[in-house]
Amino acid sequence: MTDPSPAVAAATRISDGFDAYHTQFQSITARAAERFATQAWRDGAEDDRERLALYEKHVQQALRHVRTLFGTAIEDRDRWAAARDAYASLRSGRPNVELAETFYNSITRRVFSTVGVDPHIEFVADGLTAPESMEAAPRFRTVPPAGTTAALIGSILRSYDLGVPFDDLERDAALVAEEVDACVAKSGTGEIDRVEMLEPVFYRNKGAYLIGRIRSDEAVIPLVLPVLHGDEGGIHVDTVLLTPNATSMVFSFTRSYFHVLAPEPWALVRFLKTLMPLKRIAELYISLGFTKHGKTELYRDLCAFLARTDERFEFARGTKGMVMTVFTLPGYDIVFKVIKDRFDPPKQTTRDEVMKKYRFVMLHDRVGRLADVQSYEHLEFPRDRFVPEVLEELLKVAAQTIHLDGDSVVIDHLYTERRVTPLNLYLGDVDRDEAEDAVIDCGDAIRDLAAADIFPGDMLVKNFGVTRHGRVIFYDYDELGLLSEFNFRTLPKPRDEFEMMSADAWFYVAPNDVFPAEIGKFLGLTKELNAVFHEHHGDLLDPAFWRRMQARQQTEELVDIFPYRQSKRFSKG
Repeated sequence: MTDPSPAVAAATRISDGFDAYHTQFQSITARAAERFATQAWRDGAEDDRERLALYEKHVQQALRHVRTLFGTAIEDRDRWAAARDAYASLRSGRPNVELAETFYNSITRRVFSTVGVDPHIEFVADGLTAPESMEAAPRFRTVPPAGTTAALIGSILRSYDLGVPFDDLERDAALVAEEVDACVAKSGTGEIDRVEMLEPVFYRNKGAYLIGRIRSDEAVIPLVLPVLHGDEGGIHVDTVLLTPNATSMVFSFTRSYFHVLAPEPWALVRFLKTLMPLKRIAELYISLGFTKHGKTELYRDLCAFLARTDERFEFARGTKGMVMTVFTLPGYDIVFKVIKDRFDPPKQTTRDEVMKKYRFVMLHDRVGRLADVQSYEHLEFPRDRFVPEVLEELLKVAAQTIHLDGDSVVIDHLYTERRVTPLNLYLGDVDRDEAEDAVIDCGDAIRDLAAADIFPGDMLVKNFGVTRHGRVIFYDYDELGLLSEFNFRTLPKPRDEFEMMSADAWFYVAPNDVFPAEIGKFLGLTKELNAVFHEHHGDLLDPAFWRRMQARQQTEELVDIFPYRQSKRFSKG
């Protein structure tokens, strides 16, 4: 029989490693309150990066301890099975057990490079682990009606200490109340039974979000109050969001992760799910910064989808990429992206450089304009779940990443992204007004990315997509980079007829030279839509715009980019 003592010791080491990770994660998260109060935005951005790096650091530390304990028996699967059972006992009843299980699995997968899942040594479940301690209600306070709706909202705002006084709390309460009354009249009985507000504050970028729900008979109405700093030295409620769609945009896959204290993550996720019924559990965990467990939940969700349907992987809609092969399932709104072995001309990048770009997107502020990506290794799917043409192409163009093992397809590495409608297809499917709105928003997306110190690189409309909320985002990252990496130049004028007629550039062009005057041409829009782009975003074609944006990155200024339309913001006049 396997000696149980090393297994128990290993389980203890891993459990201690998870506790150290989670304690530090919470410590960094807790800084957000002071960052908001003191407007230390750059420090907050550093906190984002520090927190994202924590997980791998602590996994590697725990793994080193286990290698020392197991020695030459490091790949003894029975010993690992015993360690898993001991670990389960150590974590039983704890409020963050689902995160701890994922942490354990991360270590076993680094030892064994497990293909698919291994029930003998891993924690495997169809859904969330939810022991009794996780069934308690999340930390929210119930606020009964108190006279007028304005008085109710006022009492809610006073119950939070954001470290800075409101400029005019009564004004803000009245503005919110007017919107709430109109919404409740349409969605509920016209009367508010009670309001349930989450106690922790959700911090992100330059905003603090107070989140709860309104109960009106059977109706559950989201209540989201974004709070910002103003010009008068205090804070104010910028708007109120009262629908699942508007709330979903705040928790969008195109946004950075929140900093919110969540000692019982599952309880918090379950509350949020009542506000956004269509939002995946995985996306909610990811939005809270628990990215690794979010990946676990997404994989479980995918496996459950495959088990209950007979759908097969097919090519995703859109123009085939030069760097990635992209496939999807018809009824599943995720795309799967695999890096090709060789890139089609004129692409001159490398596999390592592409992976660095995707890592960059994971770490950078996506400002609502870049799709979040998750990276997976050693996935396994039944061969018959692939359309033959898809499998044939994958094996042809990505043989270094994909191979067959009997009746299984093994994928050593892929990225997942939320599926959106490619902008070039969208423009052909909608009427003229919708197409013009999308082109205008495409220009706004380029502006927002520039404000976040990002240049997209390849700006063909096929690399942009439209979300279900009608928002244009960018999703092709192999040429993306920081503004400082590019040299924005004025297009030289030809000096003679020979230069004018030349099919190739007759002047020297360095690898990172960009000529903004050609952006309109490279978007690939029709003549009519190109005119719309020029009308609304003509300054994007001027190098001066990009140089101003480069200069702005040298200051402490961070631009506000809101997860709701400008028209939703309250007027303070």
